[in-house]
Amino acid sequence: MKQFTAGNLAVAAGLAAAGAAFIGMRSNRRAAPVQTHIDTARSFNRSSALLALSVLADSAMEHYRGSYDNPAMVTPLVISALSLLAGVHGGRDHEPQRHPVRDSVYLGAALAGIAGTGFHLYNITKRPGQWSWHNLFYAAPIGAPMALLLSGALGAAAERLRDEPQHEPRLFGLPAGQALALLTSAGLIGTVGEVALLHFRGAFQNPAMYAPVTIPPLASALLLHTALAAPRPRWFTRLWLRMTAALGVIGVGFHARGIARNQGGWRNWSQNLFNGPPLPAPPSFSALALAGLAAQRLRETER
Repeated sequence: MKQFTAGNLAVAAGLAAAGAAFIGMRSNRRAAPVQTHIDTARSFNRSSALLALSVLADSAMEHYRGSYDNPAMVTPLVISALSLLAGVHGGRDHEPQRHPVRDSVYLGAALAGIAGTGFHLYNITKRPGQWSWHNLFYAAPIGAPMALLLSGALGAAAERLRDEPQHEPRLFGLPAGQALALLTSAGLIGTVGEVALLHFRGAFQNPAMYAPVTIPPLASALLLHTALAAPRPRWFTRLWLRMTAALGVIGVGFHARGIARNQGGWRNWSQNLFNGPPLPAPPSFSALALAGLAAQRLRETER
């Protein structure tokens, strides 16, 4: 029963994440060209929720495989679940002020992500060989906790944006759209690093494995240009960010196919979900791309 529950959680979360990304893409297409800072904050809440969902499903599977040897392995499940709830709530909240409970949850998620990175670094260094390719490939994934940190960072930025005035909102001493574009650009690069490591482990045996290490880096560069250049509409950046969001949805399909290609396919799902490519991972690109689209819309309104 325990194994059945963990497997079903992974499948359901992967499909839900893909569905949430698709819905987010549709809502972005329907949105008006110029968004208020509250609309942008709500978009960042939703992006934080999608990232938290990916973390929840992925950590539930990987820590289950590790038999929860360390009681601290329960922490990312609890924190990511709370961050998911906070993001869903924030995505529906039109109030022009930060919510103290949501803000506390997001700060807790960021701290948990930092602590988790420390635990994973320790897991690598305590193994024979320490900083070897084998340990980077098969020890605790060094970049995984950073997704929880990023979920908290996106949500915390959203809450602080709510406190800013409608006219010329600012974050971290910068125009809000510029600051959010820089944050999202950095998040995309960090996510690409973890994906590149795992796809290198897979020897890029399928040419499609190059897509998540080529499309998102350009999206990150375009967002960086959006942040540093003079504000104006940038249709190509919007197009590329939508491609990046779609990549997250399509990636779930490729990972599901990778699971099906293992011996026994989906009939042996209780084993192949752990042996195949991680089903909940690709939607993290969708979450960041949707945040990037929101940041760009806000940036276009700035002087």
